[in-house]
Amino acid sequence: MISCMNLRLLQTILVAGCLIVALPGCLYRMDIPQGNRIDHGLEQRLEVGMSRHQVEFLLGSPAIVDLYRPNQWYYYYYLKTGDDGEVVKRHLTLTFTDDQLSKIDGTLIPDG
Repeated sequence: MISCMNLRLLQTILVAGCLIVALPGCLYRMDIPQGNRIDHGLEQRLEVGMSRHQVEFLLGSPAIVDLYRPNQWYYYYYLKTGDDGEVVKRHLTLTFTDDQLSKIDGTLIPDG
């Protein structure tokens, strides 16, 4: 015969087990964006021949300006989604010649 004390312990263990299984599904995990978030319209307006000031006005300050390559600007975007943990990484490298944009590599716009 199960005593009242053992029955209470069994109920407590059962409730705790249900909570452990159910609660992780209730947690909200937010998206974690980092870097330069640039919309499609701004990146499409970027053109070879623009000055450094025009590019900075359009896209904002670059994430990285390399001291050893001052003619290259790097824009990065990183997103880890909270619901499924998917990681999205994008980069854009801009090269300047004589303070004019001469080369555009990469994209910050998602594929599709």
